[in-house]
Amino acid sequence: MSNFLFHTDGRPDWARLTPFGVAFACVGALTTAYTAQYGFGLEPCILCLYQRIPYAVAGVLALAAILMPRGPGRQALLLICVPVFLIGAGIAFYHTGVEQHWWASAAGCGGSLATFSSADDLQASLLAPPVKACDEVDWTLFGLSMTVYNTTLFLILAVATAYGIKRMRPKGH
Repeated sequence: MSNFLFHTDGRPDWARLTPFGVAFACVGALTTAYTAQYGFGLEPCILCLYQRIPYAVAGVLALAAILMPRGPGRQALLLICVPVFLIGAGIAFYHTGVEQHWWASAAGCGGSLATFSSADDLQASLLAPPVKACDEVDWTLFGLSMTVYNTTLFLILAVATAYGIKRMRPKGH
């Protein structure tokens, strides 16, 4: 069993598998988010958009790691992905709390009173699309919103990336 991500004896090639796995997961998560938005009309709130940023950052880091030669530089780029995923988990968990009304959002998620300093500001706000409230849940699966699944995915990716980096190290280190 030999292919691009495995050694000839069938063992995983962690130096390739880890960055490709991170990149694949990030592209998959972003593809899902944009498909939900543009394919199914689920309008994201500002916290939804914030949750996309860690996927984009980790995806770019993983692509850079793929292009690097094997070694400490590749591992360092992937190591940065771990806290990026943990930050993503924090944002997603915070959004879950807003949805469940455990706390109020500080992110300007709609429903707040606007102030206008001129007629132009008023006109611009009237012509702008409405801001979706962050506590509105548009879609659930088994009673759980996308933010719960996102929190879980971010945590899994943080652990899996750390595990892959650990396996990339030469034996004896």
